[in-house]
Amino acid sequence: MNFKNDIEAFEAFNQKVNEIKKEIGKIIIGQEKVVNDILISIFGNGHCLLIGVPGLAKTLMVNTVSKVLGLDFNRIQFTPDLMPSDILGMEILGEDRKFHFVKGPVFANIILADEINRTPPKTQAALLEAMQEKSVTISSVSHRLEEPFFVLATQNPIEQEGTYPLPEAQLDRFMFNILLDYPSFEEELAVVKSTTGYTEETVTSLTNREEIMLFQQLLRKMPVADNVYEYAVKIVSSTRPFTGRAHSFANEYLSWGAGPRASQYLIIGAKVHAAINGKYSPDSEDIKAVAYAVLRHRLVKNYKAEAENLSIETIIDKIIG
Repeated sequence: MNFKNDIEAFEAFNQKVNEIKKEIGKIIIGQEKVVNDILISIFGNGHCLLIGVPGLAKTLMVNTVSKVLGLDFNRIQFTPDLMPSDILGMEILGEDRKFHFVKGPVFANIILADEINRTPPKTQAALLEAMQEKSVTISSVSHRLEEPFFVLATQNPIEQEGTYPLPEAQLDRFMFNILLDYPSFEEELAVVKSTTGYTEETVTSLTNREEIMLFQQLLRKMPVADNVYEYAVKIVSSTRPFTGRAHSFANEYLSWGAGPRASQYLIIGAKVHAAINGKYSPDSEDIKAVAYAVLRHRLVKNYKAEAENLSIETIIDKIIG
């Protein structure tokens, strides 16, 4: 695709995202904020952690997004007996008495890691290495993953028995932590009507991996004013308790704050959010719009916050406010 200038390219991106959202809306009723955040993370070249109770169509949503974006999709169900080789692939002895690498399900553009906290740390780490390095190493041989590459991992917030919670250092590799809530009465009514009849909606692919990567590069070039950079870093540094810029609420209710990666993702997320909303440069409102998804999994509450049943969202509210 050739554009006369960046302005024309940003307008094309804005139009393309609106078309993508409309197409996804044929299958996914409601959840506009969730779909928007997933698209921000994809065009920002980041990974997502989806938190929601069973039955909220997380798998259907990710599958629909991958179809509309024209990307390969694989779903991996994480279980306690899952091994790293079940994800990455393995070498097998062929008829020619030589070892050949057989690719695992991680070799796709979009990976749905279903219930990632149900598998032991060794298997979690295998996937998280692929997320970070965009490659897989088997028997000292590195195999590149085809780009774009995204991991959308899900966690069930209510069933905690037999789970292996992700350590903070591994959670930090996810750009966004997105909460899926129950649909409204009207949305649930529409879901039931559309899924209990004979008709079945299908979606059309509206883009491809080359165009997505082109838009990713374009969004990286978006100019950002110094005061917006400062605002992002100010928010993140104020989450770190008992440091020079710590917010009083962080000192009182947090045992650990967000690292520099949060500041990077605030800016990247704000750029994509601005472009989706027809702007050519992000402002403080775009930072605020992505702040909850960026910070939610990076802040660690202390005992006092747990005792007072204070949510992370309330703490972020106070820090941003």
